[in-house]
Amino acid sequence: QVHVVESGGGLVQAGGSLRLSCAASGSFFSIAAMGWYRQAPGKQRELVAAITSGGSRRYADSVKGRFTISRDNAENTVYLQMNSLKPEDTAVYYCAALDPLKRITIVQSMCLVTGYDYWGQGTQVTVSS
Repeated sequence: QVHVVESGGGLVQAGGSLRLSCAASGSFFSIAAMGWYRQAPGKQRELVAAITSGGSRRYADSVKGRFTISRDNAENTVYLQMNSLKPEDTAVYYCAALDPLKRITIVQSMCLVTGYDYWGQGTQVTVSS
């Protein structure tokens, strides 16, 4: 069983920064692609950023230049550094893990909500104007 746990959400003013962390259990992490998604009230869950085990990254256009995804395989942790936050970034942020042994095209799969095998419970990020 793989467990994914997010932390680091909170309330911040527009223009501020937050860093989210996601810890995933087991040796699985070193080969997993990891993604950050978000879901605002009344909206669909959307990709924020994703990273493969080798460090290839994908970002949503809305966060390019402001958010950075990174990972520390020794600590089984993936991070999302969020700078220049805007009120429209307000959402519940979810971390997810993709098992590459179950996928043929990892980079394509990690850009899809349906491409992930394990999800965390989410952490709230609220950006005030």
